[in-house]
Amino acid sequence: MLDTLKTLCALPGVSGDEGCVRDHIVAEARRCGAEVSVDVMGNVIAVKKGAAKPKKRLMLAAHMDEVGVVCVGHTDDGYLKFACAGGIDRRLLPGKAVYFKSGAAGVIGFKAIHLTTSEERQRVPKVDELYIDIGADNKEAAQKLVRAGDTGSFSPVIRELHGGLVRAKAIDDRAGCAVLLKLMREELPWDVTFCFTVQEEVGCRGARLLGYRLAPDAALIVEGTTAADLPGVKGVKRITSVGGGAVIPFMDRATIYDRELFAVLSALAEKNGVKWQTKSYIAGGTDGSAIQRSRSGVKTAGIAVPVRNIHSPNCIASAEDLNAVFELAHLFAESWGELEV
Repeated sequence: MLDTLKTLCALPGVSGDEGCVRDHIVAEARRCGAEVSVDVMGNVIAVKKGAAKPKKRLMLAAHMDEVGVVCVGHTDDGYLKFACAGGIDRRLLPGKAVYFKSGAAGVIGFKAIHLTTSEERQRVPKVDELYIDIGADNKEAAQKLVRAGDTGSFSPVIRELHGGLVRAKAIDDRAGCAVLLKLMREELPWDVTFCFTVQEEVGCRGARLLGYRLAPDAALIVEGTTAADLPGVKGVKRITSVGGGAVIPFMDRATIYDRELFAVLSALAEKNGVKWQTKSYIAGGTDGSAIQRSRSGVKTAGIAVPVRNIHSPNCIASAEDLNAVFELAHLFAESWGELEV
């Protein structure tokens, strides 16, 4: 599964421009024998037939998109102006490499430090004060390489770190996509609908459509979530810990997860020796918020891989946590048809 995660993280898929990730997932889902369709927004729906049809329809969902940048214009001397797609900490942007599908690559820059005032050196620059240098000599040359509206993603280079950790962009939520693809390869006792959504990072837009269209009885959102287990962060504000196992949230800023399903997931983890944790601080949000509120309502639960430096060019996650999330998702899918929820 780590190899699957690496492959997915290397692909560009900024919100609204998920085509490369979608093409890969569609091909893999078809190899698994799933019935695959793509809706008008670009969400992937893959129905994997099991040995039997459950009384209640189960949806497993992960989002394909990642945070990145969007070119919004060009300066006369050939630099790109940009906006952020999704929530990115501005402190992380200067000096980062950005890659465009045209083949152009650039570096996010800011006014040279020896030209800044003491006040400027004490604050985080605004996005409109930054630029992307792609090596163009003038506006016309820059426009030929990158057009307004083109999306740029961070470095696709992935590294395995000491202790079974991996560093990459887009672990949120290519981790969830990797889990769903691996689960789709398994022989399941029940039919399951696997959904890979678009535009989660800009408002859960793809999931909102799917919730109304599919109207499942229950949904399990498989995500990446914030781990703030860093120096200087103590107590509940650490939220989750990398290496602490699968995260089963009971609540975030957008969703209160179904209490029965939370109990089922935690009991499955305890019974089967799957290492797990829950959030110690209310933060973040997922596609669950949109799916839960669709039509007459959907019983919604979540599991997640804890991720340090989430929404950054260098997310860090644990292979053990990834495996724990897969094991728990597998147990839930296997037991779905027999659950009284």
